[in-house]
Amino acid sequence: MPRRRQSVLGAGIDALSWNDALDMVATAGEARESRYVCLCNVHSVVTTTRDPDFRRIVNEADLATPDGAPIAWALRRLGHRRQERINGPDLMWKYLARAERLGQAVFFYGSTPDTLDKLRQAVGRAFPRLRIAGLHSPPFRALTPEEGEAEERMINESGAHVVFVGLGCPKQEKWMAARRGRVRAVMIGVGAAFDYHAGVLKRAPLWWQNNGLEWLYRLWSEPRRLFKRYLVTNTLFVVGFARQLLARKYRLRNEPDFP
Repeated sequence: MPRRRQSVLGAGIDALSWNDALDMVATAGEARESRYVCLCNVHSVVTTTRDPDFRRIVNEADLATPDGAPIAWALRRLGHRRQERINGPDLMWKYLARAERLGQAVFFYGSTPDTLDKLRQAVGRAFPRLRIAGLHSPPFRALTPEEGEAEERMINESGAHVVFVGLGCPKQEKWMAARRGRVRAVMIGVGAAFDYHAGVLKRAPLWWQNNGLEWLYRLWSEPRRLFKRYLVTNTLFVVGFARQLLARKYRLRNEPDFP
């Protein structure tokens, strides 16, 4: 599928539909191609402006979707008028339904053993014929080279077509980038999706989601943990994107007209 990428604060975000995203994952997954997908919200896009290595990882991803409502809005403002928000929890759930139909196997990597156990039960109830290749909760520390190689063998030998990675940003993106070419599956970093679908965290009601206010609901639910993050990153995004729009307007205004 030809890619249509748009720079948002220097991060290359793909403009595409839900079907485009699901088709790309399904096709690459069926072939067990080693690819990785980044789902980019305001926090991750702002992080690319501060961390050159993380910016390289996002820009080298096989797919980078507009996870946050402000990122989808930015793409619409930059000319992709029908761009929808393609977020982690929904992408994961939609793909599980497709994987069940296609007979593809999925692997869940990240979070805690308790959350993974609850996730297995929730997924099993919703998709009884889905092939779950495995679930693994890694230790909360850097892996030794031997441990990393053992995990890669475990995933490859499981026969997984798609690996959902729930380590949080930017850890999950760095984990996936380091394993492209080593893990024979499509790796998708889905953030807190495991917690939502396992019932550990309550997700915002649909009205909040559909109106771009899921971040506000999360802030209301976890103010101590998220206040500083949202205050800083949202402000930096608004200022940075305003500058990008002004620079774009100035550039277009000053481009010469040719007959």
